[in-house]
Amino acid sequence: MRQSQRRYTVEDYYFVDVGSPIRHEYYDGEIYAMSGGTRTHARIGGNVFAALHEALRGKACEPFNSDMRLMTPSGLHTYPDVSVVCGEAEVIGQEERTTLLNPIMIVEVLSDSTRAYDRGEKFEMYRSITSLREYVLIEQIRPSVELRRRAPDNEWTVFTTESLDQVVHLASIEIDLPLTRIYERVEFPH
Repeated sequence: MRQSQRRYTVEDYYFVDVGSPIRHEYYDGEIYAMSGGTRTHARIGGNVFAALHEALRGKACEPFNSDMRLMTPSGLHTYPDVSVVCGEAEVIGQEERTTLLNPIMIVEVLSDSTRAYDRGEKFEMYRSITSLREYVLIEQIRPSVELRRRAPDNEWTVFTTESLDQVVHLASIEIDLPLTRIYERVEFPH
């Protein structure tokens, strides 16, 4: 991500982001262009969204794809690959109500350029969302899903699944997500 030269307001950010063909992230007066994803990245994000959409049909929870902006109490405005809300979605934004405030789960597909950020600083900002119960990090270069789950004492437990014949149990939405579904049509480098 490239740092800008001046400090921007949230209103500046929305003006830039809404009219742009690329997405931007905003934090602490800075606007960052988000890099485009690979076909594998898009496929994994799409697979997860499709699986959650089907599994949650008719239930009180709803998944959103990467078109839904998210704002954290710590001030990060970003576009996670998938987010899920249970109950009424709390949203803000102009007429479109484009920014989600209360996800119960967030999914990020990792890439070389975002892996450290998604696992570190971004996770710290996501942790400020009081509704957030699970954070899912998915590798695209090999079968590996890291699930971070918030315990009642506000501590986070990490579960890692690395075999295509296993499932990830998403307790926040009571769904078992098979790795074969996450990685459907994905070819791994040898």
